[in-house]
Amino acid sequence: MTKQRIGLIRVLTTADEKLLNLHGELVMQYFPCFDVVSRCIPDQPEGIHDAETERIAVPKVLALAQEMEREGMDAVIVSCAGDPAVEEASRSLRIPVIGAGRAAASAALVTGLPVGVLGITKVVPEAMSRILGKNLAADAVPEGVESTLDLMKPEGIQALVAAGRFLAGRGARMLVLACTGMSTIGAAGILREKTGIPVIDPVRAQAAAAWTVLG
Repeated sequence: MTKQRIGLIRVLTTADEKLLNLHGELVMQYFPCFDVVSRCIPDQPEGIHDAETERIAVPKVLALAQEMEREGMDAVIVSCAGDPAVEEASRSLRIPVIGAGRAAASAALVTGLPVGVLGITKVVPEAMSRILGKNLAADAVPEGVESTLDLMKPEGIQALVAAGRFLAGRGARMLVLACTGMSTIGAAGILREKTGIPVIDPVRAQAAAAWTVLG
């Protein structure tokens, strides 16, 4: 069977091939029908963690998405919950463009449960907030976590669990991870175990969205 080719864009600049390909490897693990090619945007070693880093990432993501379309990809995944350049790319490309944030929020909305959003930015990504609407019960940022790199430290994991428990205490009956870096450390499984409530992983959600769109 011919596999469908997915171009996956990482917004964390890295020369580490294993780290670069991690989200793509997860997508192929979830859906073996995909062949994923992963690339990262340049000059953003801390990824996207605020409005300014998102602003400067948008043209880079758009250019990379356009390049992937020219190379014959069947779809593009922007593996960032902030969905940088997803709207712009969707308007200019002829192939589907999927953002992790939109995919994760849409998956959570299906249940109708009150949702707690756990991310690394002070404001919930706009698309996620818009999609969740009144189902957004609360949001939180793990204490001391300012970028995706902080999540890879032991204290980052501890802060993540504390934030998840805080959201559950605020009435959230489901958690949505608003940072694909949390997928890198297996945060969804950790939080399910520690909080006892369902957790939507954005990398899994974007993979499922791509599979749904491409069939």
